[in-house]
Amino acid sequence: MDMNAHTLPLLVSLSVMLDERNVTRAAARLGVSQPALSAQLARLRDVFGDQLLTTAASGKGMVLTPCAAKLREPLRDALRRLDDVVRTPPVFEPKTSERTFSIGANDNASAMLGGRLLQRMRRSGAATTRLAFRAVDPAGLAGQLETGEIDVALVSKNALPKGMPHQPLLEERFMMAQRKAHPRGVRRPSLKQYVSLEHVIVSGDGGGFRGFVDDILAARGMARRVGVSVQYYSVVPVILQSTDFVCTLPARFLARYSNALTATALPFDAGHFSLYATWHARFDNDPGHIWLRNLLASCAQD
Repeated sequence: MDMNAHTLPLLVSLSVMLDERNVTRAAARLGVSQPALSAQLARLRDVFGDQLLTTAASGKGMVLTPCAAKLREPLRDALRRLDDVVRTPPVFEPKTSERTFSIGANDNASAMLGGRLLQRMRRSGAATTRLAFRAVDPAGLAGQLETGEIDVALVSKNALPKGMPHQPLLEERFMMAQRKAHPRGVRRPSLKQYVSLEHVIVSGDGGGFRGFVDDILAARGMARRVGVSVQYYSVVPVILQSTDFVCTLPARFLARYSNALTATALPFDAGHFSLYATWHARFDNDPGHIWLRNLLASCAQD
């Protein structure tokens, strides 16, 4: 018997008829008319090449053929197991799961949340659950989320793929970072001093020397000096510690380097750095995804 979209309803009907041994009672139990159930029985007889149920000699009820008697218990058990699958909601048990979650994030987001996420995972007893942090390709991110190649991506608001579900994780102010014992001192720079300093910029596309700060300054009729462009946030502290360059970065990122760098307030309003978690809608109700997203949210709230 080939399984297809029409097979399961027939098997459900057959199981009830084998239990009731009466088409009228079986039809009432299934909520269908007697002629409709009789038509299903005719189809089942063709499928199995067997009468399955024959009229009892007394004229009351029906008798199972040997083929039907052999089918009755295995069919009932199979349908019961299938019913359990449908009725039992999927679960995710962190303490026993060996699932690997892939998180798409740049080194800034990974540095801010990665360590806390791992701590919370292990504290929750998820000893065999694994994490893979992967670089985000903005052009291909939607496809990576759809296929599950990346479970959750951590991106800024303007990098969110269109139509994908998302949730805000954190908002952080920007600050200016410089090395300890920088010759200019530690006071908040004036706007004139800020633009006169030489800056490092993190360019996601690699090699770019203009960012959102430059747009803010241009609106004021000013321009800063950008001398170095890097693609990774983690490179910036190394450069700052050995030069007089400065860099404008999220405060939470800079907090990790407070022993080596000094962070000061900016002389203008640079808005806020916003980080979002995004995923594909088909994983909205996946228990493992929900667990991971909740952990990320709790890490961001620290």
